[in-house]
Amino acid sequence: MLNIIKNTALYKLSRPMAGGALIGRIRHYGSSSLATEQCKEKDDPNAEHHAVVSTFDLFSIGVGPSSSHTVGPMRAAKFFINDLKEHQLLDKVYSLRVDMFGSLALTGKGHGTDNAILMGIEGETPDCIETSTIAPRIQDIHTNKSIHLDGTHRITFDPAKHLIFNYFKTLPQHPNGMRLCAFDKNTTMIATNEYFSIGGGFVVKEETQMDHGENVFYKQEDEDPGAVVVAERKDQDVAVVSLPFRNASELVAVCKREKMTIAQVVYENELKWSTPAEIREKLLLIWNTMDQSIRNGVMATTEDRLPGGLNIRRRAPGLYQKLLKGLYGPVPNKPMYHGSQIDLSASGSLDHPPNGKHAHLSLSVLPKRQRKKFLLPALDYLSVYAIAVNEENAAGNRIVTAPTNGAAGTIPSVLKYYLEFVSEDPENDVMEFLLTTAAIGMLYKRGASISAAEMGCQGEVGVACSMAAGGFAAVLGGTVEQVENAAEIGMEHNLGLTCDPVNGLVQVPCIERNALAAVKAVAAAQLALNEEGDHRVSLDQVIETMRQTGLDMMSKYKETSQGGLAVNVPLC
Repeated sequence: MLNIIKNTALYKLSRPMAGGALIGRIRHYGSSSLATEQCKEKDDPNAEHHAVVSTFDLFSIGVGPSSSHTVGPMRAAKFFINDLKEHQLLDKVYSLRVDMFGSLALTGKGHGTDNAILMGIEGETPDCIETSTIAPRIQDIHTNKSIHLDGTHRITFDPAKHLIFNYFKTLPQHPNGMRLCAFDKNTTMIATNEYFSIGGGFVVKEETQMDHGENVFYKQEDEDPGAVVVAERKDQDVAVVSLPFRNASELVAVCKREKMTIAQVVYENELKWSTPAEIREKLLLIWNTMDQSIRNGVMATTEDRLPGGLNIRRRAPGLYQKLLKGLYGPVPNKPMYHGSQIDLSASGSLDHPPNGKHAHLSLSVLPKRQRKKFLLPALDYLSVYAIAVNEENAAGNRIVTAPTNGAAGTIPSVLKYYLEFVSEDPENDVMEFLLTTAAIGMLYKRGASISAAEMGCQGEVGVACSMAAGGFAAVLGGTVEQVENAAEIGMEHNLGLTCDPVNGLVQVPCIERNALAAVKAVAAAQLALNEEGDHRVSLDQVIETMRQTGLDMMSKYKETSQGGLAVNVPLC
C-alpha cells in the first residue's frame, strides 16, 4: 500500500500483490474495520496457508550480487515508482528520500543495495536491466546530483544526502527494511511506504502480515491494474492450487496418494498459472540462463578482479581450463565451452493428457524414471561450475536466484554436472530437476526463511544444498522418500551456518561455500539413494530446527558483517 498525504489526512492505498491479492482497496489509518478483519483472520483456523508458490517466483532471472540486498530493493523502488504513477503523483515529485535499515544498511554498500535502489527509481527491473549500463548511470547520478524518475524526467537527488544508511536502526517487521518518501516542490511529503526484502528477491510491504508461514509477497509488476479484488491470499490459494501441501510429510502423502513424483505434483500446480508450453519454455529459459552464467564465468579472463575492494582474482577460468586439459587433452589457444543449452522451440503437443480427460498431464510430460548410476569424479566439475556462477554474481552480472543470489551457484552446478555426465534426456531432466528443487524451496520458505538476515547462511547456501540434493536424487530415479531424505541430509549438515561476508561483499566466504555445497548435495543424494528411504530425522524436523537455530543466532552472524570472518579477516 502506498501511503499518500492529502489534506493532512494519511490514507493507505493498497497495491496488488503477486497473484492479484489486495488490489485497489482504500483504507484510512484509523479504520476499525481493518483491525477487526485482522483479528478475524488470526482466529480463522483456515488462515494457515499452504507452502505452494510458483516455481518461477523461487527461480527468477536477476542481477548480482544479492537477491535480498540487490534484487529485492530494486523491485521495491520500482513498485514505489509504479504506485506514484498509478495515483498520478509522479509529476508532482520534486525530491525523494530513501532510508535503509538493519542488514540493508550494514552490508548495503558491499551488496550494491544503494545502486539497486537508484536503478529501481529510474524504472529498471532486475530481469530486464542491461548490466553494462549500471556503472555509468550511477556515476551520472552522483555527478549531477539528480536522477531520472522512472526514466522520464530528472529530479533533484543527491545520494550523499537522500540515500540514508541507518546502521543502528532496524524496523520491527524484518531486518531488511527500507522506507521511501516523496516530496513536492514545497518539501511537503506527498507519499511514503516501507518495504521489506525477505530473501530470494521476495518483497513485502509494511502492512503485510509477517506471521510464521504466511505466503504473501511482491515479485512481479502488475499487468492488469483493473483486476478483480481478492480479499485474502488464502482465497487465492484455494482457487489456484490443485495439489496443496504445507510441509514435507504432506508433500510425500500427496505423492503417494496420487502415485506421482514430486516434480509431477509441482507441474500440476503450475498448470493453474501457466499452459504446458509456457511451463516448458520458462523452465528451459531458467536453465539456459543458469548455463549462460556458468559459461560467462568460466570464459572470463584469469586476470579479471572482482569489484568491491578485496582484489579477488577470478578462479573459475583457470580451473576450467585445467579440467578441459585433463578431460579432452591439450586445450587449443582459443578458449572452448561445452554448452548445455536447450532449444526452446516446441517439440510436440503438451496440451492434452494422453490417457483420457482424467489423466494427469504431468504423468506423460514427466514420466517416472529408472534408477541410474554415475561413476565420474564429481568434485572438480561441481566446484568450478559453482565458482563460475558466484563470481558472475559477485561481479553484478546476470544470474538466476536459486533460491537466492548468494546461493546461486549450487543448483546450476549440480544440474550442469548431471546433464554433462549422466543425462540421456536433457530437456526432461531439466524440468524434473528444477520442479523438484522448487518444491523443496517452497517448504523452506514457508517453514522457516530463505533470508540470511533472518537465518544466517543456513537459510541460503544450506537451503540451496538441500534443494540440489533432492533434485539430484530425483533425476537419478530416487523414490519420493529418498528425495525427501536427500534434502534432509543436505540441510542437516549445514545447520548453524553463519553469514559473515568480509567487507559486506558476496565473495568471501560465499563463492567457495557454494562449491562445497554442490559437492555436499551430491554426497547427500548418494547417501539417500543407498538407503530405502527410512531415516531417523525428517525434512520437516530439520526445517524447524533451522528456523529455531536462526532465531537463536546472534544478529552479528546474520548478514551484518559484524562478526565471524567479517571481523577477523584483514581487508589489506
